[in-house]
Amino acid sequence: MKTKFRQHGRRVWRVLLQIIAALFLTTVAWVLIYRWLAPPATWLMLDRRAHAPIGRGYHGIREDDRRISYNFKTLDEVSPQVPLALVAAEDQRFLLHRGFDVKAIQQAAKRNFEGGKQLVGGSTISQQVAKNVFLWSGRSYVRKAAEAYFTILIEALWSKRRIMEMYLSVAEMGDCTFGVEAASQRYFHKSAAKLTASEAALLAGVLPNPLRFRAGNPGPVARAKQRRVQRNMRRLGGISYVKALLEE
Repeated sequence: MKTKFRQHGRRVWRVLLQIIAALFLTTVAWVLIYRWLAPPATWLMLDRRAHAPIGRGYHGIREDDRRISYNFKTLDEVSPQVPLALVAAEDQRFLLHRGFDVKAIQQAAKRNFEGGKQLVGGSTISQQVAKNVFLWSGRSYVRKAAEAYFTILIEALWSKRRIMEMYLSVAEMGDCTFGVEAASQRYFHKSAAKLTASEAALLAGVLPNPLRFRAGNPGPVARAKQRRVQRNMRRLGGISYVKALLEE
């Protein structure tokens, strides 16, 4: 009886190891494919295509036409002000960390523990790319663990340049509008290659809540965020701060 139980246990353990290995190899292959190819879509794009987002204070929601605007661009195809603005707005230590900014996480946890009115996140650009590109919408411990796993993978298998290209191309910047090229065409009627520092700061400033703090017809809060990003861009030293990223 004990021998049969042990044999059964070994078979179960062997199957579990095979499943884990298959999942690992599949995710590695998935990440490697996107190292060179643009994602055809993300889970959030598919969700937005199927359903209009519902939330308090949302602006510019399309009730009927749910077609997605998305055009993947490399760093060579956008204004250098774009990556600078995104770093200044979202992750000023992007070029220094390996996917996780421990200092930012500690500061966010401290502010949340002290009872801020609004929960503050400490996600890096790498974590947001992992979430936006590979994961489903929602919040759970399982999803957070998967986010950390994919963050480690993309930091190991992609360059910082590729991570930034992915972020600026797939980040939601309005209802049914993904990436700086689609946002630039929608709000400024021109290519992302021609964005000024002020325009790039406005697009970056409304992240990560582009449905509430709209870039089209921006309100006072969006303008305040834009000015804060512009100050950070100047404080970082301008385009020279992301020179290494642009030259990779």
